[in-house]
Amino acid sequence: MSKSVADIQQAFKQLRLAETAEGLPELLRQAEQVSWTYLEFIDELTTLELKRREEKSIEKRLSWARFPYHKPLHMFQLEEQTAITERQMKQLQEFQWLEQSYNLILLGPPGAGKTLLAVGLGIEAIQKGFQVYFITMGELIQLLKTEEFTHRSQIQLKRLRASDLIIIDDVMYMALDQREATLFFQLVHQLYEQSSLILTSNRSPEEWTELVDNQGMMTAILDRLLHRVEVIHMNNESHRLKHQQRIFNVSPKYKK
Repeated sequence: MSKSVADIQQAFKQLRLAETAEGLPELLRQAEQVSWTYLEFIDELTTLELKRREEKSIEKRLSWARFPYHKPLHMFQLEEQTAITERQMKQLQEFQWLEQSYNLILLGPPGAGKTLLAVGLGIEAIQKGFQVYFITMGELIQLLKTEEFTHRSQIQLKRLRASDLIIIDDVMYMALDQREATLFFQLVHQLYEQSSLILTSNRSPEEWTELVDNQGMMTAILDRLLHRVEVIHMNNESHRLKHQQRIFNVSPKYKK
């Protein structure tokens, strides 16, 4: 007794091949139209399943990354920057630095495009199969301080520690007390040569020591952060101001 397409779809679902089950009717139509061989048909089935699984994996990793917005790297206008050459950008996109646990520090005034570049690199890293986590310095300190007794903090920090790339935005924008500095040091020590960090800041690492009472602690943090690092100074005109939308430049829809 021959089985229906629905029966075969159900069998695929039981085998946990949900994407194949969903795409089977359309693939059968295409196979009849272009007379695929058995091998070609199987190739199309497996390609569909793998492609859809990868798409869902990327969607999941994008969700876990917690980016403040979704702006791919092509939205970072390289021609407006003097801090990074086209060749250097290509090197960053190859992600050998990430595979070797190098860090990036993006320095510059507010609006210089630091976060935009960091998010763009993070999105592209996810497309390449890496796990990425984005967090502001303020959020990170709060998670670390509440990890012992808050389930949400435990979950988020577990994801952070399991990531290949951690982006920490607005590093050292405010002073750290003794406990906060200790918690931050412990995290940096855990991630050292295990994950890569992208840090954005409007203060240079030399200024960070001024924001921590314990100079020895900050020195230990910097030793680990700066051991394998590329520092990029983005001192261009504010990206946000240059591309701001102006009220008085908008063409009126209606004229009196």
